[in-house]
Amino acid sequence: MSGILSPEFLSALISGMVLAGMPLLLAGLGETIGEQAGVLGLGMEGYMLFAAYAGFNGALYGGSPWLGLLAGLIAGLAAALLVAILCVWLRLDQVVVGIGLILLGEGLTSVLHAVQFGDTSPRLPSVPGLAIPGLSRLPVVGDSVFSQPVIFWLGIVLILVVHLLLRSTRWGLKVRAAGDRPEALDAAGVGVTRTRFFAVLVSGALAGLGGAYLSVVSSGFFWPFMTNGAGFMAIVLAMLGRGRPVWVGVGAFLFGACVSMATALQLVGVDVPTDAVFMLPFLAVMTALVAFARRSYLPAALGVPYRREGS
Repeated sequence: MSGILSPEFLSALISGMVLAGMPLLLAGLGETIGEQAGVLGLGMEGYMLFAAYAGFNGALYGGSPWLGLLAGLIAGLAAALLVAILCVWLRLDQVVVGIGLILLGEGLTSVLHAVQFGDTSPRLPSVPGLAIPGLSRLPVVGDSVFSQPVIFWLGIVLILVVHLLLRSTRWGLKVRAAGDRPEALDAAGVGVTRTRFFAVLVSGALAGLGGAYLSVVSSGFFWPFMTNGAGFMAIVLAMLGRGRPVWVGVGAFLFGACVSMATALQLVGVDVPTDAVFMLPFLAVMTALVAFARRSYLPAALGVPYRREGS
């Protein structure tokens, strides 16, 4: 028990929680905005893969992790633009388009990576711990062990920003109306297509940041299929969060803590089967689904293309 309460264990647990939870937080916030507008972001995995690849190359050739994060944001935005055109403007099936984007992201990034680097992949310059050149760290508590990159604090701020946007602004009211009562929003003279289109773009940009975080901050390199289901986890978190960004953040970091548990236990010499510990995140998600899914709130028009009467 003393080992579990040791600074080494807590440091590894918190650091791993942030590294694994931040991509889910960013993507989950993006999915929350998209879902509230009535567009299911089933292609979230594709957003993140495109962004992870673009972010890695942006940081590698641009020489700055901030350029990598920017490249990932742009890649997520570009993928979301394609989805917005197909799903919102052309009113194609959101599930089919989402699955297509996932397959496109998996296939295209794998081929490009193989052509570019072959069987090996260079690693981005980094230093031990969470410190990445250009991403300075700020203390969480007095001890410098518990310190996180600035991008972590930006993610925390985004929780508040998204909450305020959805609950306290006219734009947020339009977004929620586009997901709940699009016909009423249309009758009020507000373009449903325009509102949903912009919400999908914002969703893709945030998911792009999450994907870039995976390759630039969490790992320092890119490999095919590196999201490993993170996009689907983000969708689950957004649904369980019921449109509340704070709960999305709580879920993301709880998942991150489960992921980092194996490494933290190994550091203090606790003999637990690794496979059993690696099952924790997925058991946590299944438990949450069983406990809360029936009470989870989904917009009434989620996944339903909007067509004006008579059009």
